[in-house]
Amino acid sequence: MATPREKEAADYLQKHKIVELMEDLTSMLFFYRPENPREFLIEQLEQLKVCQQRSVEGPRLFSDSNLDAVFGILDPANQQYITYAQYKEALTTLGIRDINECPEGADEDRISQEAFKREAREGLRRSSATYGQS
Repeated sequence: MATPREKEAADYLQKHKIVELMEDLTSMLFFYRPENPREFLIEQLEQLKVCQQRSVEGPRLFSDSNLDAVFGILDPANQQYITYAQYKEALTTLGIRDINECPEGADEDRISQEAFKREAREGLRRSSATYGQS
C-alpha cells in the first residue's frame, strides 16, 4: 500500500505527464544522438516552452515521413489501407495511449494512410500537449 507521500508523488507525475515527457526526451536522445546531450535536452525543453506559450505544436520525434514509413511497413502489398488491429498496434507502438477506437474506416476494417497519419499525429499531440501545464 502506498504511503500518502508516494501517492502525492504519483499524482504529481501523472498530472504533469512527467513520465511521458521523460520517455519522449529519452527517445529523442536515442534517435538524434546529439554530440552534447545536455545542450540538446535544454534546447528541446526551451522549444517546448515556447510552443506552449504560443499554443502551437511542440517538437515531435515522428515526422509525417516517419508515419508514412510505418504505414508502408504495415501495407507491404500497397493496398492503401491497413486493418484496425494493425492500426491499434502501430499507435500503441508509437507510444500513444489514448487511441481513437472508431477511426475513419474502422467499420470496414480498412484504415487509410491519411486516417492513420491523422490519428497518429493527433495521438502524439495529445500525449505531449500538457507537459508542464498545471
